[in-house]
Amino acid sequence: MTTPATHYRTLAAQLRARARTEDSPQLRAEWEHLAHCYVRLAEQADRNSQTDVSYEPILRNGFGDFGGEPA
Repeated sequence: MTTPATHYRTLAAQLRARARTEDSPQLRAEWEHLAHCYVRLAEQADRNSQTDVSYEPILRNGFGDFGGEPA
C-alpha cells in the first residue's frame, strides 16, 4: 500500500529529475522549489499519520454562529 508520504516523495524525485534535465536556470529552480514543496508535504503526511485525532461535532446552542439572538 502506498502512503500519501511515499506518493509525495515519489513526485518530488520525479520533479528533481525534471530539474536536472532543464536548460533554463529559472525553470530548473522552479522545478527544485516544487520538489521541495512535495518533500514538505511528505513530512507533514508522516506527522499526520502518527497523530490520533478524533473530531467531535460542534453543537449549536440555538443561537447564531456568533452568539446573540437565536437563529
